[in-house]
Amino acid sequence: MCCVKLYVFFYDPNIFLIFICCLKSSPTNLFSVYLTVAKRDEEYTLTCNSKPDDIVTWKLNGDPLEDDENVKQNGTKLTVLDIDTPSLGNYSCWRGEKMLSSTYLLLKILFIITDSLINCRAKSYDCNFNCTWTGNGYTAVRLGLGHNCSKSSKSCQWISSSRQLAEGKLQFEMYHDLSPYAEESTMLEVTAEAISDFSIFRTSKRFYLRDIVQPDSPQIVKCQLVNEDVNVTIDPPSTWSEPYSFFGLEHEIEYVLRDDGQTERSSSTLIPKKISKLRVRSRDSLVLSNWSQWTPWKNFCSFKHMKVKENLRGAQPQI
Repeated sequence: MCCVKLYVFFYDPNIFLIFICCLKSSPTNLFSVYLTVAKRDEEYTLTCNSKPDDIVTWKLNGDPLEDDENVKQNGTKLTVLDIDTPSLGNYSCWRGEKMLSSTYLLLKILFIITDSLINCRAKSYDCNFNCTWTGNGYTAVRLGLGHNCSKSSKSCQWISSSRQLAEGKLQFEMYHDLSPYAEESTMLEVTAEAISDFSIFRTSKRFYLRDIVQPDSPQIVKCQLVNEDVNVTIDPPSTWSEPYSFFGLEHEIEYVLRDDGQTERSSSTLIPKKISKLRVRSRDSLVLSNWSQWTPWKNFCSFKHMKVKENLRGAQPQI
């Protein structure tokens, strides 16, 4: 576990180093700690969390350090002379057998060109949406929303993963302040920072909210005979924005014909009655958003069974 001392962020617009200082360190939560900056190929001095007159030793990744061409010790301070891959890792300061402080040294080396590691989806036009980080092999990942995060401002509100998915994927719940009733003119920008092998990578993704809207699957409420057809009543998913009269959905029905087994689709809720099963999906009818996932297939009662129910009830049969 990492015992946090401060929460301060400083960044260089190009290549830089991040030093993570804890009393006890673990790489699993490297972002929740004190950060400071040094440029590549420039020396940087680490200070032990000790008394000025203490006799201390330093270790890198658990191995004792001695003065060489890369590091120089002066009292309780250690100067790293060559900031590069061989000098990255966990620097720890010791008094005898007691560890006094520990510092993870990370190098920011690249800005990831691709944005395919971030997939975002909104279930509605409400104030939140989810993003999934699909990259593997990263020790820690955090996401931020807005210009402050894309420019690495100290005011960026970084967000940690709210859920771990299969195959090492991470899910983040993001919040925005866009009005769902106004015409969307501002793109959202999600920035990600990820740590791997003592290096930190950044990437970003820009999109309109409408481009990531994908409703949850709708609900098939009932099916009712109307002459030679069946009318399917469909309700929006419970997660969809209200009022439904403003946030309209269009539906598509896929069904299998009972006679020949052919599969057909209809944008009308009125479909042939001689079918064996059906399923439904929905999307925003105004901006033509992504389609929802299909509902599970629903078996359709035979017309003979429906007719019996009609005779017994004296009403239009339903399933």
